[in-house]
Amino acid sequence: MIRKRPFYQWMNTLSPVRLLLLFYLAAVVFSTLLLSLPFAYQEGVHVPFIDVMFTAVSALSVTGLSTITISETLSTPGMYILMFILQLGAVGVMAMGTFIWLFLGKKIGLKERRLIMTDQNQTKFEGAVKLIEQIVLVLISIELIGFLILGTYFLKFYPDPGTAYYHGLFATISAITNGGFDLSGSSLQEYSHDYFVQFVTMLLIIFGAIGFPVLIELKTFIFSRNDSRINFRFSLFAKVTSMTFLVLIVFGTVMIYILDYNNFFRNKSWHEALFYALFQSVTTRSAGLSTMDVSLLTEQNHLFMSFLMFIGASPSSAGGGIRTTTFALVVIFIVTYARGGRNIRLFRRNIYEEDLQKAVTVTLMALFFVFVSLLIIMSIEPFSMMEILFDVTSAFGTVGLSLGITPELTTVSKIILMFLMFVGRVGVVTFLFMFRDDRKNSEKFRYPKERMIIG
Repeated sequence: MIRKRPFYQWMNTLSPVRLLLLFYLAAVVFSTLLLSLPFAYQEGVHVPFIDVMFTAVSALSVTGLSTITISETLSTPGMYILMFILQLGAVGVMAMGTFIWLFLGKKIGLKERRLIMTDQNQTKFEGAVKLIEQIVLVLISIELIGFLILGTYFLKFYPDPGTAYYHGLFATISAITNGGFDLSGSSLQEYSHDYFVQFVTMLLIIFGAIGFPVLIELKTFIFSRNDSRINFRFSLFAKVTSMTFLVLIVFGTVMIYILDYNNFFRNKSWHEALFYALFQSVTTRSAGLSTMDVSLLTEQNHLFMSFLMFIGASPSSAGGGIRTTTFALVVIFIVTYARGGRNIRLFRRNIYEEDLQKAVTVTLMALFFVFVSLLIIMSIEPFSMMEILFDVTSAFGTVGLSLGITPELTTVSKIILMFLMFVGRVGVVTFLFMFRDDRKNSEKFRYPKERMIIG
């Protein structure tokens, strides 16, 4: 008679990566069940199960793509459920679980620390629990400030304080988690000339997408004593992330304006054109909110924005995509190789070869995922390649922008987009490590090397 191992014993045999992916799948099921509750929807509204799951995956991966109009579908309790799922997706399943364990006074063991390290893209155990505490503290602090600012500002738009602060809370959570959902059904188009709302929203998007370790280092620098501040040194990660993030925003703003100079921006004043282009550049990092109908832009701009969405946000943030550091390493590697260099250097530091291999692998696998998804969806949908590519890169980058085809997609296409949102959120490296068998990593013998003709 064969005895089956208890479930918890089977879980203990899984690698941290496989266990983490299992937790994320469980979170998808949990989020779907929450959004399936009858009181989550307005009276008389029925939503097919595939659309409920799509919304749950979109919220958990903080994407914002939706096959339904949530303002016309979800009830007020449903909106609060959606906000909870967005929070869960932003900080990560393990970060949220760790915070709950700490709140309950439970001890965080070695296995839990390994899961935290995997979930937050860390390379060492030290400070894993403290990192989670700092992430939650920083996130809640920024959300509270954003909520008070936007809620108070919205008092002039809504008849009572309750409604104003409710919209302020949802707008804050949607922006800082890079979720991209909205209560109006038209994103932020009604605030297309309200530069204060746009400025605050862009700041929240940047805080959510630039990477939690960067925010923690910035907090440490600001609140440290003057003598400590003089000797404070930002990490290489913070420097590369911040520089790449800034360059992409500036470059994106300029290119979005140039590519639609004779079209959308033709009759716009300088400040209108600046904020339209700047907001669209910022939102392609991973947010999905928009102050305009992106379908009005040229096809060239759609292609360029697809490129920006493919890059996505920074590691250890609320966003997805290949990540900014991956893009930076690949670009620096190409430039260094073209110049005949051997070592990759950034800010007077050499880059580990393993990190470079990861960057190249992530880029190639991401291109493969996007290409295959585009090919399959084009085979079964009547839409143009540009419309489908825009949705595919938006899903992988967990952005949420769309040219309007998402609600009309078939079930197969929705499943493919859900897969891309899931991979984009957990990360390509984490997804690939699911197939790794550490027991087979030690090589007992080596074959002789031989040159291969390349290029």
